[in-house]
Amino acid sequence: MSLIRRTARLRSLCLRGALFGAMFVATPLHAAAMTVYKTATCGCCSAWVDHVRDAGFEVQAIDVEQARLIEHKKEAGVDQRLSSCHTALIDGYVIEGHVPAADIRRLLEERPDVAGLAVPGMPTGSPGMEYGDRVDPYRVIAFGDEGGMRIFAEYGD
Repeated sequence: MSLIRRTARLRSLCLRGALFGAMFVATPLHAAAMTVYKTATCGCCSAWVDHVRDAGFEVQAIDVEQARLIEHKKEAGVDQRLSSCHTALIDGYVIEGHVPAADIRRLLEERPDVAGLAVPGMPTGSPGMEYGDRVDPYRVIAFGDEGGMRIFAEYGD
């Protein structure tokens, strides 16, 4: 094989290897699709869906009746004390309420042994609940299948 052919073949192999490797580097850690259950009339839920989409998550938003939403929460193991207006599922985790996208990304990167994350209620200033510059204090709670809870992140004053 001539030197020119060997050089061209080597370049081709290197290029293929680089492209193959780039597929893995370019794939975000949060590439799993997120399914969000919400009611059709909740504007803050739609705003939160926009927030996570803008952060790079692939989202399928499904509008359901309130009774079915409550069933989804029960099926997902969401404690009533953690309940909010929408419930999402992503890569084996439950996301309840207005959890910031950065915390979801951290959850997927760190993979802690929890069932999911929740922002109970609808705190002003959380994603989807923006009101000017106001951010009321709120916590992102990591919760387990057995009812255990711990603070995952805190926001506001």
